[in-house]
Amino acid sequence: MILAAGRGERMRPLTDATPKPLLSVQGQPLLRWHVEALARAGHTQLHINTAWLGEQIPSYFGPQPTSLLGMPLQISYSHEGVDFGGALETAGGIARLLPHLSDVFWVLAGDVYVPGFTFQPDTVAAFAQSNKLAHLFLAPNPAHNLKGDFGLGASQTEIGNAIGVQACLNLPPEHPGPRYTYSTIGLYKRALFEAPWCDIPAGNPQGVKAALAPLLRRAMDAGLVSAELYTGAWTDVGTPARLAQLNTPHADTANTPEKR
Repeated sequence: MILAAGRGERMRPLTDATPKPLLSVQGQPLLRWHVEALARAGHTQLHINTAWLGEQIPSYFGPQPTSLLGMPLQISYSHEGVDFGGALETAGGIARLLPHLSDVFWVLAGDVYVPGFTFQPDTVAAFAQSNKLAHLFLAPNPAHNLKGDFGLGASQTEIGNAIGVQACLNLPPEHPGPRYTYSTIGLYKRALFEAPWCDIPAGNPQGVKAALAPLLRRAMDAGLVSAELYTGAWTDVGTPARLAQLNTPHADTANTPEKR
């Protein structure tokens, strides 16, 4: 599932006429970078939620099914703006699509630029066999989030004995340990969006708005979330200045000190 329903207030006036996930980075829309990376990894059944100027996204990708990089591709849409008058936030949007999602699925935001990320099938398989409800990819803290979001704990050997995989920690404010920024890329299980963790009915027929962080923090406190640190190029394209920097000729798109 790709999250593409946000208004993009901080990106105005660029987002007054274009939804943020369709803003161009290095010659193509942000959203297309994700779709191509998922397709290369064999993930060809995609779901995208929309709200602000949401009609532009299916118009860009065209009639379904389609093909991309020579592979068949099926994209379905959850038009939250049309159905409910606005975005349902992350957990509300996932609950809306839950009847159409697999037991294990990727979730990623459509407004981050992460050109080197690969959606590895072995990571999915290892996560599916674990008892975890979510597996997050954390990034070094950018300038706009210096305090970070979550901590990393002891290694979780049950997740395929993967190097770098650790427990994801909901650290209290007074905790001195380092925190890292959630990259908005993660693996999830349907169970996190069902009772007892989530009380929104599958399909979210009432259009309940709900954030994802409270669900994640409760699951972390129960030891049911793992994470790993991703140190490749990653940018939260949240302001016109960050977008312009990415589109500067020969720009270094790695996690530079300024981005931190």
